[in-house]
Amino acid sequence: MDVLMGDPAAQFEQHHVELTAYCYRMLGSAFEAEDAVQETMLRAWRNVASFEGRASLRTWLYRIASNVCLDMLDGAQRRARPMDLTSPGTADSPLGDMLPEATWILPIPDGRILPDHGDPADVTVARETIRLAFIAALQFLPPRQRAVLILCEVLDWKASEVAELLDTSVASVNSALQRARSTLAARNATVNLRPQPLDDRQQTLLARYVAAFEQYDMDALTALLHEDATWSMPPFPLWLRGHPDIRRFCLGPGIACRGSVLVPTRANGSPAYGQYKPDGRGGYEPWSLQVLDLSDGRIAGVCFFLDTANLFPLFGLPLSLER
Repeated sequence: MDVLMGDPAAQFEQHHVELTAYCYRMLGSAFEAEDAVQETMLRAWRNVASFEGRASLRTWLYRIASNVCLDMLDGAQRRARPMDLTSPGTADSPLGDMLPEATWILPIPDGRILPDHGDPADVTVARETIRLAFIAALQFLPPRQRAVLILCEVLDWKASEVAELLDTSVASVNSALQRARSTLAARNATVNLRPQPLDDRQQTLLARYVAAFEQYDMDALTALLHEDATWSMPPFPLWLRGHPDIRRFCLGPGIACRGSVLVPTRANGSPAYGQYKPDGRGGYEPWSLQVLDLSDGRIAGVCFFLDTANLFPLFGLPLSLER
């Protein structure tokens, strides 16, 4: 049992990273997750006098965060990736209308949701369960099923603990968990919990990708991609699959990316890059945040998030580069 001694705000802050990760899995947006955590902290501060230590402080904060997320999800549309909304297009397909921000799964910096220290197995679970594909799959679950699955499967809480947190029965938790598992299995949303360090082979793959993209060498670039690799560009719904259309798009509608430079970062447990394209004035301007999906020694997909005005400050990327 916890009894609050000293500064409550400092004790709340110790749980900020894991609460952000939980809220992000629930909501699919870095910005909404941060709003949810701030609201959680505000509600906790307002009600700190009522905390009697019958449950741990961590459990109490998760209860508040769960209620905040469920409130935010009430009536909200499901966030998605382009691949969840339409069939693949071709290099000749129109981009389509830009869809509202609330349509999309949005990336989050690793530093906001991954612990700096801890058991390597726990860090691996945290990393694998924030990947874009897994976050997108979670959004297919009703909000309470989503909370149950995250708490039981990702955070390894007991059904009895989750039942108490969500004010329901153990039978209801187990039923919700079974339905959630079935939904994810139907979508092939598996989580690989084997440690996957960024080893020398992967570092070489990424170095080759950066060189190929910056040189705009489509032969070299597509050689690094799986044959069925995906290429997507939120907030546009168009997405591509396979070498021929990716190549044709890059050399056609996407030709303005020629001459770009890439600045490395990390998003959703994956390699990511701030992409800057020539601005016509001798410098470079933001164009996209690229998030790569690595699989079996190649690149399975690249998602280009184009909302750089909001995403680059979030990732600590500059809004211009000089030559």
